[in-house]
Amino acid sequence: MLKISTKASTNLIEKVWRRLKRDRPALIGIFVLLIIISAIIFVPIIYTTPADKIDFSQSAIPPSWEHPFGTNALGQDQLARVLQGGRISLTVGITAMLVAIFLGTLIGAVAGFYGGLIDNLLMRLTDLFLALPQLPLLLLIVYLFRDTIRAIAGPELGIFILVVLVIGGLNWMSVARLVRGNFLKLKGMEFVSAAKALGASPLRLILIHILPNVFSVIIVAATLAVGNAIITESTLSFLGLGFPPDVPTWGRMLFDAQDYITSAPHMALFPGLAIFLTVLSINYIGDGLRDALDPKTK
Repeated sequence: MLKISTKASTNLIEKVWRRLKRDRPALIGIFVLLIIISAIIFVPIIYTTPADKIDFSQSAIPPSWEHPFGTNALGQDQLARVLQGGRISLTVGITAMLVAIFLGTLIGAVAGFYGGLIDNLLMRLTDLFLALPQLPLLLLIVYLFRDTIRAIAGPELGIFILVVLVIGGLNWMSVARLVRGNFLKLKGMEFVSAAKALGASPLRLILIHILPNVFSVIIVAATLAVGNAIITESTLSFLGLGFPPDVPTWGRMLFDAQDYITSAPHMALFPGLAIFLTVLSINYIGDGLRDALDPKTK
């Protein structure tokens, strides 16, 4: 049985990859994202200029051989800061996505499987979160709780935890609706009825029989959630409510560059380009996966 399951999974992966290869924007997105991730991981091994070294004699100089992305107002190397900030921004994006996917999958699965009053209550909760103005609420929560969580977990880890939980906790609703819809469709099918007749528990029905059939929807939602989380974190940092000034996220670099747009445009160009290319690549990959995982796609 395990061999059949493994073979079926392998065939599905091969089929998805064949479809994905025909999607040029998705392939370009994968290529660009791999370049960005490889640069973030491996270039600092070769390019050893420190990201936090202050040199006012090199303040806001344009790109050169010594500083390929130029320097900021404090004379810090922009390339080193973009690479370091990329690690933080991508980590925030992936972790916040995991929080959103976990909450959305849990709420959508419970609502779709049990239905009735539970479904009604959970969907009204989802509607309530959808009705909330996301950005003002996000700013308010970070502003109110950042000092408290900094005192508990430290300035960097505390802000990381707060940002991840807030972004993930305000972006699970679309996942919940997608998962619920698929659970409502699948729980009435014959293979679920057969498993139920054989005495399968509700937990087994959810985890073993229904949830694997919803993975394609979850994967696509997860891919798109990473880009949304990166944009949200960049917005928070740009507004000065994200990480501390000495932590160079891409959004924080844009915040620091806002007073130098005319005199030193390179300070905003490179972190802005990094955000643009990363999010665009992830969105193209998400669109490609959605088409590749759709059984109706020819």
